[in-house]
Amino acid sequence: MQNTENKIATFGTGCFWCSEAIFDQLNGVVEVKPGYSGGTVKNPTYKEVCTGETGHAEVIRIEYNPDVISYKELLEVFWKTHDPTTLNRQGADVGTQYRSVIFYHDSDQEKEARAYKKALEEAEIWSNPIVTEISPATAFYYAEDYHNDYYANNPANGYCNFVITPKIEKFKKVFSEKLKPEL
Repeated sequence: MQNTENKIATFGTGCFWCSEAIFDQLNGVVEVKPGYSGGTVKNPTYKEVCTGETGHAEVIRIEYNPDVISYKELLEVFWKTHDPTTLNRQGADVGTQYRSVIFYHDSDQEKEARAYKKALEEAEIWSNPIVTEISPATAFYYAEDYHNDYYANNPANGYCNFVITPKIEKFKKVFSEKLKPEL
């Protein structure tokens, strides 16, 4: 195995509680942190972001080992675990803060993200057009501490039970070969 430095990916797939719970289970993912990116307000709070007026999206910052999991594999999980055809919405979560977005960190990530999106568009997988934003990474602001590992720390929460748990069960079936060994 090569000794490569870890890399960063930043994705928004709606609620960051769901995204964090999914990506954190992937083998090769070192750390997943929820936060805010893509807006104009410095150091926004969750309450401010929820208004939809900051321009920020709820995102996750993924630190990953490219020797174990590739950016393309992360993109596959990104595209298959949310609906990229709903503008500013994921399920019952509505607003620009819940938009589908890829914030790329270098030209290789941009090329891969755009190529993957184009291939999906050409395959006409969804009946509606893909509205996922692909933009350069901007400042990332960590979410408040209580958002970290939200699903793991709040399994009895109604949102966790009815929204996140079914997504994770489906995810584990589809991506069983990519899960961390201890899962």
